[in-house]
Amino acid sequence: MAAMDGAEHKAAPLLQVLRPALPILIGASIVLTLSMGLRQSLGIFMQPLTRDIGISVSDFTLAIAVQNLAWGFLQPFAGALTTRYGFRLIMMVGALLYMAGLALMTGAHGMVSIMIGGGVLIGASLACTATAIAMSVTTRAVPETVRSTTLGIVSAVGSLGALLSAPIGQALSENLGWRFGLFGFVLLAVLMLPAAWYAGRVDKIPLPKSNTPEAIDDATALTAAKTAFSNVSFVVMSCAFMVCGMQLVFLTTHLPSYLAICGLDPMLSAQTLGMIGGFNVLGSLFFGWAGQRWNKLALLGVIYVLRSLTIAWYFTLPATPTTTLLFGAIMGFLWLGVSPLAAGAIAEMFGLRWQAMIQGLSFMVHQLGSFLGAYGGGLLYDALGSYTMAWRLGVALGLAGGIIQITFALIRPSRPPALKAA
Repeated sequence: MAAMDGAEHKAAPLLQVLRPALPILIGASIVLTLSMGLRQSLGIFMQPLTRDIGISVSDFTLAIAVQNLAWGFLQPFAGALTTRYGFRLIMMVGALLYMAGLALMTGAHGMVSIMIGGGVLIGASLACTATAIAMSVTTRAVPETVRSTTLGIVSAVGSLGALLSAPIGQALSENLGWRFGLFGFVLLAVLMLPAAWYAGRVDKIPLPKSNTPEAIDDATALTAAKTAFSNVSFVVMSCAFMVCGMQLVFLTTHLPSYLAICGLDPMLSAQTLGMIGGFNVLGSLFFGWAGQRWNKLALLGVIYVLRSLTIAWYFTLPATPTTTLLFGAIMGFLWLGVSPLAAGAIAEMFGLRWQAMIQGLSFMVHQLGSFLGAYGGGLLYDALGSYTMAWRLGVALGLAGGIIQITFALIRPSRPPALKAA
């Protein structure tokens, strides 16, 4: 066989390694892109829905806050159940819960349906279908030498959901009403079922024995959780993760309302969410690549600092279509890049058997921040009549969390996988 040139020689092994796992990776990507994309786009229905059924903005954001709490607190249990029942069953149950939650919102005439459908059911579904589960499936499907890069690829493909769902939902809502927009989301959620079936093929892959210092392959779930929370690096990462959740959910929930207050075209909110999804692809690819080479925990801190500076820049300027779309592009690049970094760091620290559960424990803390971002932002808006105090608090906490994360990562540096294997 003819010798490959340098570029072909480097590219071919990655393609060869990933080829057997492609059905799993594609399935996980589709589940992730739909679960996250639909959830991130619910804010576009806030204004027409609250006016039509007679609830306040803070009522709607309370349901989103409950969704985030349900997602966060059920995530460790969903992760633990994958160890017992497999990823396929858990993801398919999650897809059915998503469809039920959206259907209940579609027929809502009061707060109860919004709270149960948009809050509890979609929150439970996300625990079974979103980042922690998809990243765990990906981690198990590929070898360590290409793990971070592959996590970035799946996260990137999973970022396309908002790019698809937000414009569809906005167009249906404007032309046929918000109920038809949500019904369109129900139909999109149906696609999660076959995707979850293919992603579930990962259950047949034997679990490799981990050789990391704190690997807990043979531990019980309780022992694995205690080991995680006794690791200082994990605790610091999780606390900074809380600020991450606060910033992101504040934006996905309240940005459409903020743009409406500024008198901008309602379609701009969908375009901005789509811009976030599009640039999310580039950011996920970049940080997945970077995490294979540099300190993952320090990179997480860099993301938090850059996000905070971007939010401060945008909200101190008059909102225009140009600045809003640019803001969406920058935030999109910094959005889900945290996913491959956090998943890779947890796999390196604790191994693969309990990764989904331990990542769920960290995500539970993340969702406490999400609760504050969604509900706290709504309360501050109702009380003060503007979002100024909300974004200022988000910027201050984001800068503090990012700086602490970077400082601690540099004090306790972690070597990349290539160096560990050397």
